Amino acid sequence: MRQLTVYDPPQCCSTGVCGPSVDPKLSRLAADLDWLKNQGVAVTRYNLSQQPGAFVENATIKGILERRGEEALPVFLVDGLSRQRQPKPLFHRKRRLRSSRPLLVP
Repeated sequence: MRQLTVYDPPQCCSTGVCGPSVDPKLSRLAADLDWLKNQGVAVTRYNLSQQPGAFVENATIKGILERRGEEALPVFLVDGLSRQRQPKPLFHRKRRLRSSRPLLVP
């Protein structure tokens, strides 16, 4: 089973629907992650403001934060490897993530 781990920047929630305005990028990401879960991908999501220990415990994420700071977030790990550091929609990548082939994201 493929595994996707998302390390989000500090925010009040992961859905993008809290606060005074809706963030459409976060809403789309939440929908894409739900779709991936329904396709059998194990998805784990960490929020820096709510789960800071997860960021420190992962050497890859800790290194990224030490070099680039919070601006590097979100970071996506696919099967433990960093594949994406920019908040881009996952829509066109979802099929590749479900497959057994490696996901290659620039």
